[in-house]
Parts: sequence; C-alpha cells; structure tokens
Amino acid sequence: MASHPVFLSVILVLRNQAHQLEGILVEATKTLGLLASDYELIVVDNASQDNSLTTLKQLTREDGLPNLQVYALTKQVDLDTASWVGLENSLGDFVVAIDPMTENVDILPQMIELALSGADVVFAKNEIQTPQSLAYRTANGVFNLLYLWLNGINLINEAPKYRMLSKRLVNFILQHPQPAMTYRYLPAKGGFSSAHLTYRSPPRRTEVKRLSDGIDRGIRLLVSTTRAPMRIVTGLSIFGAIANLVYSVYVVAVGFLKSNVAPGWISLSLQQSGMFFLLSLVLFVLGEYILHMATLSSEGPLYHVAQELTSARITGRHKLNIEEVNPLLTHPQLPDGSSF
Repeated sequence: MASHPVFLSVILVLRNQAHQLEGILVEATKTLGLLASDYELIVVDNASQDNSLTTLKQLTREDGLPNLQVYALTKQVDLDTASWVGLENSLGDFVVAIDPMTENVDILPQMIELALSGADVVFAKNEIQTPQSLAYRTANGVFNLLYLWLNGINLINEAPKYRMLSKRLVNFILQHPQPAMTYRYLPAKGGFSSAHLTYRSPPRRTEVKRLSDGIDRGIRLLVSTTRAPMRIVTGLSIFGAIANLVYSVYVVAVGFLKSNVAPGWISLSLQQSGMFFLLSLVLFVLGEYILHMATLSSEGPLYHVAQELTSARITGRHKLNIEEVNPLLTHPQLPDGSSF
C-alpha cells in the first residue's frame, strides 16, 4: 500500500461497542499509517451507555494510539449528525466518515486514489447490506422513489453514506444553515466532481433494522432538503378550490336541468368525502413542516460534546494550528551579534 503525501481525517461513529472498540481502532490506525503521511482518527462516541468512554480514555494515553481525537456526545443523535460532529472538527485535506459496523476501511486506498485524481467526493457502496425487516425494506424503497421524484437524487445509488470529501467541499457545506442534513444529499447535487465505488464486505452489525429506526430521519431529510412537498400542498389546495368550483357549477346545472332530484344526500356525501380527503393530505404535509420548524426552534443545538480527548502521541510531521516563530524576531540581535 502506497503512502500518499496528504493529511487524511477519518471519522468513526461508535455507540456501545466497548468490546470491539480497541480492535476497530487498532485496525484503522494500521491502515491509515500506511495510507497517508499525516492523519487523524476522529472517534465520535454517540452517547454510549457502556464503558466505551473509559476504553477511549485509555487509548489516548502515552502508551495508547497516536493521532486519536475523541468527541463524546451527551445524547444520542442520528448517524448523519454524529458524522458531522467529526466533519466540522476535522483538519485534513480529505475527510471520510465511516460507520465501522457496516463499512470497511480496506476500501480507503481506492477512495483516496480517486480523490487525488480530482474528485471532490468519492462515494463507496457496500453491496452486502445489513439485515432489514420487510417493513423497513418496503418503506425505504418507497422513500427513495419519492425522494428521487421530488429532489432528483437516488440516495441509495448516487449518495451512499460512505463517502470521502475534499476540504473545500466540507467548507462549502459549512455555509449552509443545516449542514448535518445538507451533508447527506448536497455532495451528489452541488456540482462538485464525484466518483463512485462498489465493494463487498460483510457488515459487523447483525441486528435487524426496524422501520421505526428510519421514520423520523426520513421525514426530516425529506422536508428539509426540498421545497417540493410544499409545492404539493399548494397544488392540492388549488385542486381542491377548482374541484369545489366545478362541483358547484355541476350542482347548479343539475338543479336547472333535472326536475326529480333526490334531496341531495349523494351529492353532499361525495363533496364531503372528497374534500376531507384532500384536507387530510394538506394537513399531514403542513404538520410535518410545522414539526420540523418547531424542532429547529425549540430543541437547541443538534449535539453537545460532553468530553473531548486527544492522544498523547502525535506522529504527524506538521504541527497543526501552531505557528512557528522566528527566534530573531523575538530576540533581535545587534550588529555585533549580541541580543537586546
């Protein structure tokens, strides 16, 4: 494996993986040490309830792993938000966020080759998926078709979660008001150069994904990344108004042309059922937008770092965020060689 003259940031999102934690980080450190001249390994502990934080503290000691950064969150957040915690605190020329339970670091050499060839984002899709319930698979398929129709992006094929970003793309996403959500879809739509990889690696995660795991995240992604649902609301409203107008004309025409009209029970029932159906759809979409707006205004920050740990050993050749001072500027010398 060739070592590339770049500074690489790798983000691992972990929760309640204390029994596998050291093995995962040792494996990642070995790969990164051979892959890049300088690197940082950023671990986002997603509010683990086991002794993961204790293990991470031990791994940041003098006899632990080098170049390790740890951000321990106070509450559990979704995977996109947890990944963004590492992304906005990263310093590398290229940044990659990995879920080590479903994705493999062995694909990183191919990803960095494509990134160095000019791709601002490199997507990698694992063809072996984690176990999913039938309800989850069905809802996920419907959601992706809906998202493709509304936003023009197939999230499964065009924007898989495993991706490597250039620093300029990360800086671009940082300018958006909701970068943690924007990060999920914008690299596939922002006009930056991209590349795609597919690989096969059995995931470590064995628990089955349930429908309840993705409902909230899917709705937030849908209503926060496109205005199309609101356009549906206005379309339904206009359609309801036109339908009411046409139906009123029809009722008036029947009243003039028919002499034996029943007391209006059928017409009234049809009108009420149709209008209530449209009204229900309108209220559903509006309710999701109102819920999303309330979440943004009342829940405060998306995440809060409880503890931040840094390795006692740094192997990088360059000192980050440190400016070297010329000793001649701090201790000027006289012409005879003596100092002030």
